[in-house]
Amino acid sequence: MKNKLMKVTAVAPSNIAFIKYWGKRDEDLKIPMNGSISINLSNLLTTTTVEFNPDFKEDLVIINGEKEENEGSRVIKHLDRIRRLAKINYPSAPLRAKVVSKNNFPTGTGLSSSASGFAALTLAASKSAGLKLSEKELSILTRQGSGSSCRSIPDGFVEWLDGDRSETSYAVSIFPPDHWDIVDVVAIVSKNKKEVSTTEGQKLANSSPFFPVRLARIKEKIQLVKKYLKEKDFKNFGELLEAEALELHSIMLTSIPSLIYWLPGTLKVMHAVQKWRKDGLGVYFTVNTGQDIHLICLKKDAKEVARKVSRLPEVSRATINIPSVGARIISTHLF
Repeated sequence: MKNKLMKVTAVAPSNIAFIKYWGKRDEDLKIPMNGSISINLSNLLTTTTVEFNPDFKEDLVIINGEKEENEGSRVIKHLDRIRRLAKINYPSAPLRAKVVSKNNFPTGTGLSSSASGFAALTLAASKSAGLKLSEKELSILTRQGSGSSCRSIPDGFVEWLDGDRSETSYAVSIFPPDHWDIVDVVAIVSKNKKEVSTTEGQKLANSSPFFPVRLARIKEKIQLVKKYLKEKDFKNFGELLEAEALELHSIMLTSIPSLIYWLPGTLKVMHAVQKWRKDGLGVYFTVNTGQDIHLICLKKDAKEVARKVSRLPEVSRATINIPSVGARIISTHLF
């Protein structure tokens, strides 16, 4: 075994997609039906420590203080990918690992915890296994654990290239974090996990009669949002990202069976945002596959947006995020 093993800790941000991906071209490799555009979020973070050690008798995965069952674990399946890549198998059995991970935000509520989780896991585990991977290689590897996690590897504003095979489907930074002073105010309306996971929900994409219409228009929308980002055209950018979120959920609502991720609190925030905008406040919403909602505004309006949304009785917490760097190594371990 040539690789030098060590304990490694990584931090990775969640991300929010302005143009979203829905549906997979390849389920096993997590190659998407369409590309997407996102930003990494400064205050929605996963921290993960990984250690491969010949003294460990079995893999141990602890997420947010709870031991994960090894049977069917996506984390262990991903560790196996890394073990194969690093060739750290003893003659008789794989080298086992301990993984401790924690989020500073709710898991499974539509805030892309799997994106930050797998990005942190991939970076920490690959380094722990002695691998020296490029940003592109990390993005390709983590995508196989969770599709959207590939967007949490590069910095700032990110494009996920859909590709037609594993080697061509990865994420790249299109603008650095300080390119534009937009802010994402995340409103938590429920900490309860959604009943249908994103992974399962995506399998229904083709059952919506409107899905082909969406795919036919998506490349044009990606070019438009990149143009608005480059020009810092907030009005057109906001209108496009809000319409995109509603279009995505129209696909979910018309799937068989239908996917209804919104809760009453989600709708209350949507209506409030539209009213505030009529009153002159520059703010737009976007929603992932869950109930919690993202409010996009300029930095000058962030405190006012956060104040207003925090006063809604349906909102338990509001977190202000600016565009962030991607996954990175830190020196403080969780065990």
